[in-house]
Amino acid sequence: MQNNWIAILDFGSQYTQLIARRVREQQVYSEILRFDTTAEQLRERKPAGIILSGGPNSVFADNAPLCDPGLFKLGIPVLGICYGMQLAAKTLGGRVTPGSSREYGHTRIEAMPGNRLFQGLPAEFDVWMSHGDQVAALPPGFQVSARSASCPHAAMRDEARSIFALQFHPEVVHTRHGSDILRNFILTICRCKGDWQLASWVDETVAKLRRQIGQEEVVLGLSGGVDSSVAAMLLHKAIGERLHCIFVDNGLLRYGEERQVEEMFRAKLGMDLHTIDARRRFYDALKGASDPEQKRKIIGRVFIEVFTEAARKFSDCKFLGQGTIYPDVIESVSPLKGPSETIKSHHNVGGLPPDLKFELVEPLRELFKDEVRAAG
Repeated sequence: MQNNWIAILDFGSQYTQLIARRVREQQVYSEILRFDTTAEQLRERKPAGIILSGGPNSVFADNAPLCDPGLFKLGIPVLGICYGMQLAAKTLGGRVTPGSSREYGHTRIEAMPGNRLFQGLPAEFDVWMSHGDQVAALPPGFQVSARSASCPHAAMRDEARSIFALQFHPEVVHTRHGSDILRNFILTICRCKGDWQLASWVDETVAKLRRQIGQEEVVLGLSGGVDSSVAAMLLHKAIGERLHCIFVDNGLLRYGEERQVEEMFRAKLGMDLHTIDARRRFYDALKGASDPEQKRKIIGRVFIEVFTEAARKFSDCKFLGQGTIYPDVIESVSPLKGPSETIKSHHNVGGLPPDLKFELVEPLRELFKDEVRAAG
């Protein structure tokens, strides 16, 4: 996959995950990295292109997240979006100032000719702006790529170094031709092949699981939900009967769904499935709770308690399987919270007692939710 994927440096934008999804829609693998990923780390991993995300900060703030200036010297195409444009301009010798008026919402821009990023696009189109600061003077070697009525530098480029930047957000649906802009960057400028598909990902993941697990055994908590179910199917495809699934019946599934889970995983797929009837235990724990967030935390706590008791019977297993998906991974490693607040809590079977010394195996940690559904 070297030289055929896009690295996205996360500066705290609420749209960062959306950028990653838009890249994958072009059948190119994308990965979100910390904003402080070094140029040397990027050099070693060899992405075909680098995207600097937007973010809620001002480049003038004391705690403004900064990128390694060396990434602009790698010879790898770069696309800065919103804050990413301001950061690129400031880092490369341009001048950024607070805008005379904040642009937020739909804005019509005029695109300059001769720009590979806007190839095939009309001379004028509507985009989605969300910024206060703006680039007042371009860095040496840059040209204006687009302008709006209140933003003379709505986009800029240095064709020689393949560094491009946009003051607007091409990843949101409100920007007309946003997908075309990203496609031009990914396929034309970065020269990605556009051949990343879930079918090949599944085959590669099964092979990786076999190498990781070897001849050991895996225990997995099965809830009946999409994530744990698809994780179980991938693990079963990789190691067969050496996967042991613990299905915790919490009484909160739809009518008859627990029988469907047992029929699917035990009868049809032939998995080693152990059902724990914990309906009364969950009912007693939830009695009197009315706040949705409180209920979620109770359900998570009791699930871990029940799973822990059952998992002790499989202490000879070396691995613990989990249905961790990519958004969970991003939240756990990003040093920036950004403006996107936690809407609701989620639980996994983390937080197990230290005497249960399992090693984690997470088949879905590279996929978004819709990709998990498609893979299943």
